[in-house]
Amino acid sequence: MADRLPSPTVAPASAPGALAPSPVLPAYGGPCLDGVVPALMAEPGARPAWVPEAAAEATQVVLLVLDGLGWRQLEDRRRLAPALAAMEGGAITSVAPTTTATALTSIVTGSAPAVHGIVGYRLKVDGPSGDEVLNVLRWRTLSGDAREFVPPADFAARRPFSGHAVAVVSRASFKGTGFTVAHLGGSREVGYHMASGMAVELRRLLAEGQRFVYAYYEGVDKVAHISGFGDYYDAELVATDRLVADVAASLPAGAALVVTADHGQVSVDDRLRPLDASLIDASALVSGEARFRWLHAKAGRASELLDAARGAYGHEAWVATADELISGGWFGPAGEGGSAGGGMAPAVRRRIGDVAIVAHQPVGYLDPADTGDVRLVCRHGSLTADEMLVPFLAWRP
Repeated sequence: MADRLPSPTVAPASAPGALAPSPVLPAYGGPCLDGVVPALMAEPGARPAWVPEAAAEATQVVLLVLDGLGWRQLEDRRRLAPALAAMEGGAITSVAPTTTATALTSIVTGSAPAVHGIVGYRLKVDGPSGDEVLNVLRWRTLSGDAREFVPPADFAARRPFSGHAVAVVSRASFKGTGFTVAHLGGSREVGYHMASGMAVELRRLLAEGQRFVYAYYEGVDKVAHISGFGDYYDAELVATDRLVADVAASLPAGAALVVTADHGQVSVDDRLRPLDASLIDASALVSGEARFRWLHAKAGRASELLDAARGAYGHEAWVATADELISGGWFGPAGEGGSAGGGMAPAVRRRIGDVAIVAHQPVGYLDPADTGDVRLVCRHGSLTADEMLVPFLAWRP
């Protein structure tokens, strides 16, 4: 694997002090997850230069997304993944935040988060009795199933695969869920029940003559969340590499396998910080996730909230206003998103908070309303290199 790491880009507004490290900003419009599907669906020979040579001229392409497999974690374990290590390519950037709901939507829609609108894992929405926080992956709020008052088919502003009915090979249990409808609606869903079935389905689709097929596997992310880095993670990477090898072996002549991921991981374990009581008091809602936490200010308290957050967490996190991050290009290039001011349409802007606390140290910030957030060992969401850099690898028989 050739190392082609993107140069980190600094967002000045997000750094509270001179000692803060620089965030790795998404390379929107270039070697970034939002560019992957448009690049691979282009005609052979017309794909951008950052596409590995093995995929540049392929007449059929399988894009396999391995949830949670960051570039740095893979590089540290090359010996465990001979199939992946033999592939050609390097690293590209994820999007912000580095969370599955946002990143997968950017991949399939070929657009930045500010454009497609799924700008996080937990977002503010209009509930039956007022503002609530939607868990996008579960499509639930505290009121329960949110499909009646937040229709998933209308939530994302862009359709997947530019409106083409691309075959999507993923676990059968994902079919029909709120998030699947929101980011993959209109696709041709092909479910597998066991991971061994993925290669079988892909072989069949390629034999049908499908020019582009999308596949998704979530095992690495699940194990990292549950067990962290260690023996179980290594065992899952070995199993995932065998899956990659099986898929590669199913390719006909002229086809290419391209592997990427939605984000990397950071081991946080028990280094969780309950949000300071003063921040809870000044917030009407808390959304986001542990490493990219949004505070929604009560009326007239936004400045107070920003100062308190910087005082409490500025030594271990980038703390900034939403407007600073939007204008700094975190969610997409300035001028995109449909807003006259550039960066994010008003309807999307309502889904995020006023102040962001984005950890650059291996810590996380707990939302007292999100009881499921305390059990994860490895986490993601922030803009550190471990979370932002993902593989973009290709192999062709």
